[in-house]
This record gives sequence, C-alpha cells and structure tokens, in this order.
Amino acid sequence: MNYTVSEVLRFVEENDVKFIRLAFCDIFGVQKNISIMPSELPRAFDTGISFDASSIDGFMNIEESDLFLVPDPSTLSILPWRPSRGRVVRFFCHIKYPDGRNFEGDGRYILKTVLDELKEMKYVCKVGTECEFYLFENDEEGFPTKIPFDRGTYFDIAPVDKGENIRREICLTLEEMNITPESSHHESGPGQNEIDFKYSDALTAADNLVSFKSVVKSVAARNGLFASFMPKPLENESGSGLHINLSLFKNGLNIFKTEINEHSLAAESFIAGILNRIEDITLFLNPLTNSYNRFGKFEAPEYVSWSHKNRSQLIRIPSAKGEHSRMELRSPDPACNPYIALALIIKAGIEGIKNNATLEPPQDLNLYKAPKELSQIFRKLPNNLESAIDKACESDFIKSVLPNKTFDKYVSIKRNELEKYSLTEDKNVFETENYFYKI
Repeated sequence: MNYTVSEVLRFVEENDVKFIRLAFCDIFGVQKNISIMPSELPRAFDTGISFDASSIDGFMNIEESDLFLVPDPSTLSILPWRPSRGRVVRFFCHIKYPDGRNFEGDGRYILKTVLDELKEMKYVCKVGTECEFYLFENDEEGFPTKIPFDRGTYFDIAPVDKGENIRREICLTLEEMNITPESSHHESGPGQNEIDFKYSDALTAADNLVSFKSVVKSVAARNGLFASFMPKPLENESGSGLHINLSLFKNGLNIFKTEINEHSLAAESFIAGILNRIEDITLFLNPLTNSYNRFGKFEAPEYVSWSHKNRSQLIRIPSAKGEHSRMELRSPDPACNPYIALALIIKAGIEGIKNNATLEPPQDLNLYKAPKELSQIFRKLPNNLESAIDKACESDFIKSVLPNKTFDKYVSIKRNELEKYSLTEDKNVFETENYFYKI
C-alpha cells in the first residue's frame, strides 16, 4: 500500500495503535526492531530514531555507532497476532547517517540502487518466492527438539499432514498484513512445509519474505511448535530451499517466454548473466556451513546449468504462460539476506543484458543420475562455505554491488564462523547451536 506520511499518522490515530515497531535487517537478513510510542512517529518520519549500530552485525564500529531509522510509510502493516485493542503496527525503515545520508550498508538501499539501474534500462523485475521450512515439536519445557511435527511427505493431506492448519493460519495472517500467498502444501520431508507467493516488485518481495519468516515463527510458537528455516536441519531428509522466480517486464509486458523457440534475447542474456556470476554470489545466497549439505540431494542443484521444466538444473523455465512466465533459480536457501541476494542476482542479470551475454544450450538430462564423466563437463557450485568465500573474494563483480565496508565485514564474520566450525569436533552440535535455533 502506498500510504503517505499524513495518511499513516491519521491511520495510527483512528485505529487505536499504541505501539509502533521500526524494523530493519542486519547484514545477514535477521530482522531487528525498536518499538516507539505513537507520539514519537512524527519525529521518526522527520529526523529518524537513533540506535546503536555498533551492536548490529556488520554495521558500524563503536567509535561511530549512531545511525537513524526512518520509517518507509508504504510498508505500514498491522501485526495481527498482537492484541486488537492497543494495536501494534510495523514499518520497514530506511537507515540513515546523522547527516541524513543513506547508510550504504542497508540491504534495502543496496537493492533499491540496483533496481534504479534496471529502471533506467526501462525494465521492471518481478519476483515471486517459494520458501520451505520445517515444523518441529518442543520438549516438555518448551525448548525445540529435532522431532518433526509429522511424518507426511510431498502433497500429503490431513491427518498424515499435521501442518495443514498451521499453514492455513500462516496464510490468513499474511493476508491480514496485505501479503498475498499463492499456494501452500506439505513438502517432501517429515514436518516440512512450503508456502509460495504471488509475484511483486523485488523490494516488496524481499520485505514480504522477512515478514513471512517472522509470521511462521510466531504462528508456530503460538501452536506450541518450533519453526526452522535452517537449510538442512535433518541429515537424511530434504533440505529447505528458497526458490526465486524472476521475470522482466518492459512497457507493461512480460518479456519472458516459456516456449523453447520464443525466448527474447534480453531474457536469455538476463539468465546468462546470472549463470555467469552464480559462483561469485553463492556466498550470499547460501551463507552457512550447513547450506552446502543441501546441494546435490533431494532436487537441490549442484551444477551450473539450465533447462525447461527440468528440476535437476540450477535454473529452470517452468511451464507457465503470459504474466506468469519466468525463470526459477533453485540454489538459494532461506538463511540468505533477501535484499542482498536479490540485488546480486538482478545485477548479474543486468550485466548479462548490457553485455549481450549468450545463453548456452539447455541441458535436459537428469544431472542427479548422469554418468560421472558426463557431469564433470559442467561447472559446479561451490561445495562448502570456504570455497564460496574464496570465490566472492576473487570477484570484482561483488565489489561493484556491495560497499567495501559491507563486503569486508560480511567476509570477516563468515571467516570467523568458518574457523570456529573447523575447530569444533562435533559439526552437528555447532550447526544446531549456531543455526537451528537462530535461523
């Protein structure tokens, strides 16, 4: 909704709003917030609300710690799980320096900068996400276990699928927040679920994904369960992916075509650009040691390839028509920062268009069952966090999108995380403590 500041202030006054959450994400896409009273909202719009940015991962040093949160009025949303009397609303925020300049490490700002470049080329990118997650039981003291909520499999129904009512509650809550889910179902793993979203502009899609994760965790907790977006919480079951569907519109028309002989050259170059840069950006699409346990298993990609319909490929072109025609990138996982991930993906596509990149022929074979000697002709995604860090550090492309300070802090934190992982005897314990409970 494109609310103006005056409309927001009137809405707050007329709808018994008592608390206002100013939300933003750290460098890794973890949502943070501060609550203010309604009387402080005009000041927030005018000058922003200050916070200690040195305490946020990847932001500022202690000697230059002040940043300001300025709410984006278009992101006004009531939080339906809070009381109806004395309502709570939430805004996503622009992050500013004390002198009013944009903070270059703000993921929303990074994405907006890329989208402005795309706009100058007369294109609009539409994004729809498909996000998987697990529901687990809590123990008698209310702490999470790794016992799945059910033993359902792909597309099962109740009573085998025990998550049906949870997904329904999640979808209804999202609708109350003006977020439009398109479909939901039980996924392949026990206790695993998926909810898919109608396409929107890229910034809204990223905002909605952050909101979605918060809603899932809140609804699960309200039902005595624990929701995890960890990419691979159960060693021998399906991993949780974040499939990202992208299409390009020009003059209001979708230039993506699904038929083999109908592709537009710009759409092919956009896809080629992403394939050309995928190794460089994998660190930001798959940011955990645990992320790499997912690749090459249960329909998660391993090779750099594309095809129509084929789910063993990194990029597939689903069978869809008209405004729903698109490409689907299948490597990202829900642990990524969606703003930075989309900025890098779209920027790679922009580079492809500008360079008239040529799309290689599609690969229609099943790469999970392909002979080893055949699969070796394909480039492979980085197979662990260390390789992904090394690829990112070698990339001038990444540094053209992310500010140097942001990139250096991100890599420094990830190298420190990798060192702790390497020194830990029990890797499962490390990933459970650092990812399972937090992601």
